[in-house]
Amino acid sequence: MLASTQDMLRRAWEGCCAVPSPDFIDANSARAYCQVASELRAPLILSFAEVHLTHLSLEEAVLIGRFYAERADAPIALHLDHGVTFSVVEEAIARGFTSVMIDASGEELSENIRRTREVVELAHAHGVAVEAEIGHVGTEEEGNDHALSDNVYTEVGAAQELVQATGVDSLAVSIGTKHGAYRGEPHISFERLAELNAALGIPLVLHGGSGSGDDNLRRCAQGGVAKVNLYTDFIVAARDAVYDQHPDSWPKVLHAADEAMKDVLRRYYRVLGCAQ
Repeated sequence: MLASTQDMLRRAWEGCCAVPSPDFIDANSARAYCQVASELRAPLILSFAEVHLTHLSLEEAVLIGRFYAERADAPIALHLDHGVTFSVVEEAIARGFTSVMIDASGEELSENIRRTREVVELAHAHGVAVEAEIGHVGTEEEGNDHALSDNVYTEVGAAQELVQATGVDSLAVSIGTKHGAYRGEPHISFERLAELNAALGIPLVLHGGSGSGDDNLRRCAQGGVAKVNLYTDFIVAARDAVYDQHPDSWPKVLHAADEAMKDVLRRYYRVLGCAQ
């Protein structure tokens, strides 16, 4: 069933668990994620990132996402991930996304607040939940044009100011994870996470979940993170399954990739603790 992230994340936050939020880039990945959520009867945040408009238009993404979410035997939100352009966020709301992220984390605090408040006012008028970001989750991948290379850790005082000034529903924070594949081990600041969780009073979001380590993610879920964004592990698993199995037809290629992505999501449900 199609759902909002608002109640979903609040329940996860209060229950010290986290909802997985995998990015889909086509009908196959969306269907695979929703099938696992139905199988486990567990909540899911089905995400489509603005940067993936090179793969699907927003119109295609919402038709695919809503189709599978509405037929699932589990609560599934359709979420715009890393919306950086107001017109894209506005279109996502108009087309039927149940949740949107405005990412102005690369801006000064005052501009981040201004942009976030603008989106919150529009989204809440349409019953759509909003995620913002403060600090910055970078990347270690060479040639990645969509994220800065370095992390900017979230400051507690600045996060409080943004939350109080905007009325945002959830907040993505930077505590040591990275987007994409890691070159080394992530160094997560659980102390900073505890400070943010105590100070803000809203569900927190962790970006760059892939490769962060099961124990680290489990501790994050128990410490205030109610949503974990995931992408790289799914596409790597799909690629590796195809390489290993050498399918001899296109349908078999798709099947191998789908099953690999399903296994990854099942593992993350166990790690994050939101599936019974």
